[in-house]
Amino acid sequence: MPPALFDMELRALRRDRACRGGAELFLYERAFDDCLDRLRLIQRRFRSALLIGCPDADWPARLGELADRVEACDPGPCFARSAGIATIVEDRFAPAAGAFDLCLAVGTLDTVNDLPGAVARIRAALAGDALFLGAMSGGDTLPQLRQAMRAADQLRGIAVPHVHPRIEASALATLLGAAGFVNPVVDVDRVQVSYEGFRRMIRDLRAMGATNILAQRSRSPLSRSALQAAVDAFASVGRDGRTVETFEILHFAAWTPA
Repeated sequence: MPPALFDMELRALRRDRACRGGAELFLYERAFDDCLDRLRLIQRRFRSALLIGCPDADWPARLGELADRVEACDPGPCFARSAGIATIVEDRFAPAAGAFDLCLAVGTLDTVNDLPGAVARIRAALAGDALFLGAMSGGDTLPQLRQAMRAADQLRGIAVPHVHPRIEASALATLLGAAGFVNPVVDVDRVQVSYEGFRRMIRDLRAMGATNILAQRSRSPLSRSALQAAVDAFASVGRDGRTVETFEILHFAAWTPA
């Protein structure tokens, strides 16, 4: 069995830190609202929905406008307690077979160790003619951060992983088909956010629970000179004291066979 890519305990701790400190939800809300809009276009009321990823305690009620019953879960114990829901590790949970006719997954599947396994478990939880819909980070997320961390590593004379590898849109569609879903569709929302500097962007990532949880990450903090190299590299691609960073959100939808 290959070594784990992500540290699942650290993922839960990072989401807990974001929850306790006041989570930054603008990207999560954007993705969730977009998913609700797509569901409304289907013009179907769902019998039973599974919501995976719930950083806002109001989300189950909002999804409940389109489904008779909503069962929600989150990888972070603090978010789960706030919403009165269960915690989850998506590639380990064992849902009842065919229990749902909708699964909405927002913002967590990009940090599971076995994404095909997680998708297969979701497929098993869905009945016939059920919808799997969601959003996750794509491969072109955080290009300026990647460049900044390369500059820091060059100064230190080492190369360690800082930014998560993420799936590409074409690979996600293939994965959905391999798991037994039909008519998979994946489209891309590239969100550009202007930051006044590197440190401000890092504060946002921490408040999203989205900083480095790679199992092979460096355990040593950046030196002052390496941090300054990252700050300077981030600023060098900006204009008028601000740098634009890109967050790529992959929106996907697929059905189970009728």
